[in-house]
Amino acid sequence: MISKNTLKFIKSLQQKKFRRQENAFFVEGAKNVTELLFSDFEVTHLLYSEKYYDEHPDLVDNFKGESYQVTAKILESAGVFKTNEEALAVAKVKENKEFSVSQGEMALALDDVRDPGNLGTIIRIADWYGIKKLVLSEQTADFYNPKVLQASMGSFTRVDFFYTDLKVFLPKQGQKVYGAFLEGENIHHARLAAEGIILMGNESRGISADLEPFVNHKLTIPRFGQAESLNVAIATAVICDNFKQNS
Repeated sequence: MISKNTLKFIKSLQQKKFRRQENAFFVEGAKNVTELLFSDFEVTHLLYSEKYYDEHPDLVDNFKGESYQVTAKILESAGVFKTNEEALAVAKVKENKEFSVSQGEMALALDDVRDPGNLGTIIRIADWYGIKKLVLSEQTADFYNPKVLQASMGSFTRVDFFYTDLKVFLPKQGQKVYGAFLEGENIHHARLAAEGIILMGNESRGISADLEPFVNHKLTIPRFGQAESLNVAIATAVICDNFKQNS
């Protein structure tokens, strides 16, 4: 039987300060938990229902951490989902380890993207287009926020990422930096390479003025209607798609 202290520990991970303090995070729902169990994350706790066990007996039986068969009511009380009839898992946060963007690679850099839903969707978009590296500004939403992980639909297990000062990171890479600007070149007409860094900015302010000097190629998505702007996640998808079509 799961203890009250364990449930209290899991619930505390809903808050960023406790995720940092405990160096841990949780995911919930069958898809995210299953993806997590197949990933290289160190999973420490598994809460599962009879239904989840019936569908994934080998995953549960081979799990080496603390595991508990619980009711849907306990799963719902431990997490943030209104309904969760399957599973919840706790894992260790990965080290914030810097990497570089090599020749022939494409990476996404996010400047102050604060909405968790947008970050999670961008992670999913990166995974869809085969982009394995995300570089996140220190003001960007917490990767391990439950809303981010849920919106990523398991894609968070298949991308590498780290948080850094983009003013320091970008000039060190020696790679072309593409940035989304209203006054940029029409992306439909631009010559795009299959390598470099795509920089996306804040939901309302766009790319920061202090990062603009590092952008080698400004791009824009042409507007055909009257909408004032595009959601940053949607814009990221459009830009990534054009890179795949034209590179």
